[in-house]
Amino acid sequence: MALEIRNPRDEELRDVLAAIESAFGSQLPSDEEDMLAAVRATMPLDRVHVAFDDGRPVGAAAAWPVTMTIPGGEAPCPGVTWVGVLPSHRRRGLATELMRRQLDEIHERGEPLAALWASESLIYGRFGYGLASVSHVLQAVRASFALRDDPGPEGTIRLVTRDEALELFPPVYDRVRAERIGFLARSRDWWEGQRLATFWDDSGLGTRFYAVLELDGVPEAYAVYRMKENWEQGIPNGTVRVVEALGTSQRATREIWRFLFSIDLTATVDHRVHDPAGPLLHAVRDPRRLRLGLSDALWLRLVDVDAALRIRSWNGDDSLVAEVRDAFCPWNEGRHRLGAGAGRTDDEPDIALDVADLASLYLGGLDAGALCAAGRLEERTAGAAERAATLFRTPLPPYCPEVF
Repeated sequence: MALEIRNPRDEELRDVLAAIESAFGSQLPSDEEDMLAAVRATMPLDRVHVAFDDGRPVGAAAAWPVTMTIPGGEAPCPGVTWVGVLPSHRRRGLATELMRRQLDEIHERGEPLAALWASESLIYGRFGYGLASVSHVLQAVRASFALRDDPGPEGTIRLVTRDEALELFPPVYDRVRAERIGFLARSRDWWEGQRLATFWDDSGLGTRFYAVLELDGVPEAYAVYRMKENWEQGIPNGTVRVVEALGTSQRATREIWRFLFSIDLTATVDHRVHDPAGPLLHAVRDPRRLRLGLSDALWLRLVDVDAALRIRSWNGDDSLVAEVRDAFCPWNEGRHRLGAGAGRTDDEPDIALDVADLASLYLGGLDAGALCAAGRLEERTAGAAERAATLFRTPLPPYCPEVF
C-alpha cells in the first residue's frame, strides 16, 4: 500500500506520539494519559501531518498554533514540532514531503512566520529556515558564585505548589514577553500542560520545584528547577537543573539567580537555554566559573516574506531593496523593500540573499555585516550590508526560554 499523508483522528493520536518518540529513540512516559490530555488541549489535530503506512504512523510534522513577540509587536508564528520519521522509512523523501505540506498549509492560513528548535541543525536550511537566535549553555560551579559590588539579598523567596505557580508565574512571564523578542504567548492550557507539566521531563532528575521572588510584596521573578542528587564518598555533589528563570527587572533577575546558586547539597547549576543577554556574565566576580557555552536556538522561516516585512518595525527611516531567493517556497522569490515602505518592489536591489539568511536577520539575532563577511549576503550597492544591519538592529537579541 502507498504511503498516505493526512491529519490523524483522535483515536490515532496515542500511536502517532509513540511513533514520534520512537523516531527519536525514546518512548511515551508512564503517565501517558496526562500527556495525551495536555496535547489534546494545546495541539489541534488539523495542525498535525502524519504519514501512514498500511494504517500505521511512520512519520509526522506538527505545528503549535502560537504567536511570537517580534520587533514592534507580535505575530502568528506556528511552532514546528514532532518532526520525525521512523528509521524503517528514512531516505525516501518523506520528511521533505511532510515539510512541504506543512509550509503550504501555514501559507494558506495566512501565517507569515514559522519557528522551530532543530534536533539536527543540518536539516532545516534546505526548507528555508535560518538560524535566528542563539542561547548560552550554563554549567556553573556553584561554590564560586559571587556577585560584584553585591548590594546584599533583597526580597522574599517562597517555594510554591504547581497550582500556585499556575497563578503566580504567568503575569511575570507576560511582563517580560511584552518587551522581549522571541517569546511565545502562553495560554493557561499551555502553562498547565506544557511549561509546568512534569511528564516531559527526562529521567535521572528529581521532582520539579517552583520558586517565586517577591519584591515589596509583589511577584517579580520565578524559577522552575529540578535537583539531581549525587553523593561521592559521602560528599554532596548534586546539580540544580534550571528549567526556566525569569525576572521583570535586573534587580529581580539577580535575586532569583542568587537563590538558585544558594541551594544546598549541590555543586553545579545547569541551564541549557540561558538568555544570551542575561546579566550573570557581567554581574559575577568570576565569569569563567559560569562555564558558558554557545548553542543554536530558534530557527525561523519567513513563510510570506512580504507580509513578514510589513508587520515588523524597523530601526530608523532608511530603506533598501533585497533580492530574495526561495527555492522551497517560490511565491517569495523576487525583490522586497526592507525598512520604510516595506513590501514588494521592482526597484533595483541593494543586497541579494537566500530566504533562510533573511530569516536569520529578521528578529535581530544576526548581523547583516557578519552574513556578508561569511558570503551569505551579497552587496549590490556599496555599504548596503551596514545599512541593513542598522535597520534590523534590536535593543536586545531574541530569546525563547523554552524548547518546543
